[in-house]
Amino acid sequence: GRGQAPATGQAPPPEGNLRARLTSFVGREEDIRVIGDDLARARLVTLLGAGGAGKTRLSQEAAEAHARVGGGWPDGVWFVGLAPVDDAEDVAQAALAAVGARDTKLRGAAAEELRVLAELTSDSDPLHRLVEHCGRRRMLIVLDNCEHLVDAAARLAEELLARCPGVQVLATSREPLGVPGELLRPVEPLPPEPALQLFADRGAAARPGFRVEDDLPAATEICRRLDGLPLAIELAAARLRLLSPRQIADRLDDRFRLLTSGSRTVLPRQQTLRAVVDWSWDLLDEGERTVLRRLSVFAGGCALAAAEAVCADGRLDALDVDALLGSLVDKSLVVAAPGDLGADGMRYRLLETVAEYAAERLAEAGDDKEATERRHLTYYRELARTTEPRLRGRGQRAADRLLSTEHENLHTALRRALAAGEVGELLCLVHALSWYWQLHDLRAESRHWSGAVAALGPDPFA
Repeated sequence: GRGQAPATGQAPPPEGNLRARLTSFVGREEDIRVIGDDLARARLVTLLGAGGAGKTRLSQEAAEAHARVGGGWPDGVWFVGLAPVDDAEDVAQAALAAVGARDTKLRGAAAEELRVLAELTSDSDPLHRLVEHCGRRRMLIVLDNCEHLVDAAARLAEELLARCPGVQVLATSREPLGVPGELLRPVEPLPPEPALQLFADRGAAARPGFRVEDDLPAATEICRRLDGLPLAIELAAARLRLLSPRQIADRLDDRFRLLTSGSRTVLPRQQTLRAVVDWSWDLLDEGERTVLRRLSVFAGGCALAAAEAVCADGRLDALDVDALLGSLVDKSLVVAAPGDLGADGMRYRLLETVAEYAAERLAEAGDDKEATERRHLTYYRELARTTEPRLRGRGQRAADRLLSTEHENLHTALRRALAAGEVGELLCLVHALSWYWQLHDLRAESRHWSGAVAALGPDPFA
């Protein structure tokens, strides 16, 4: 049944238009099993994830694997790729062309195939023709890359589900379709071990004889800093033709110039790491872009209150930031996860690749970078100042946990105050954190920052 991870190769491929994949599939066995469970209880399942997370490949592997073991689709699995479609009005036509190929497969001559396809699409309403074609069939439609045409994809899915009782839809998107009954299945980055396995596999294809064991620390660093994103890892592996793993790892601070060697046969937006993130950026409105680039000033994520304080300004208030932050989470550009601080501890963070891209965009935004970094410094100076008294009282445990959670942001605030020569801000931060450093026996850190303040300020004995 669908609740088990099917073994491939034990049954003929399902009817439909799925093409054979040309590379190995690594590290998603549990995801395939879970998607089978999802399809057993929902007619629309949407795989959500960041660009380059491997949603397209996972949808194909899951659809084929479950079809092979009796997935309930005797009329086949049909893949509808929307990435090349630019106009929302062409979505239904693209789906019709994909599933309509079933009727042409029995006719060998190319001219006859074209004639039959033309007959299938002659109706003035391709969606009506599609519903007519699928109405009595039991089939799975894989609707891939919906994010840039999400409204049209949602209308198509809703119409198919309402009027074709035997049809199921497995969609991939960077944001939900928002159709009633939709089940959302996040596609997370690869865990460390499968990510390393993928790098080893693609690396050996790029450079025969390559073994990750020859420089395991460098290979591990590459996979970690690329957030476990399969596409980014594959682009890095392609550079092994010219560079060693350590050289690649050392150059990841400039990852958008480094990772540019994608396959010539994929769409242009999948050939470089920058193009992958550009695609997501281009789909954002101005408010979403503003909040995303401002979020790049945080280190180690942030709480909602911090995002509101730092990302809001005269044009965006806190409620605007809340709504835009939610939209960015929906679009798989911001990761939201419960933190360590209880019910109010939801934290928001950017994948490292997205953070670097957003930081570049903030640097291009002129005065917005300086203003946003100033709000970040002010917020964390006040957080440290108001939390410090609680370290000495009954709220010590909660206060200590808060400062530990925000350790990276506090360090970033200290560094920015030092770089800007803001002796007053730096002194306030050092004073507020001194007891925390003492509690954790962080004497070297305390000496370093105390020395930095002394070096900045005027000599009282001069």
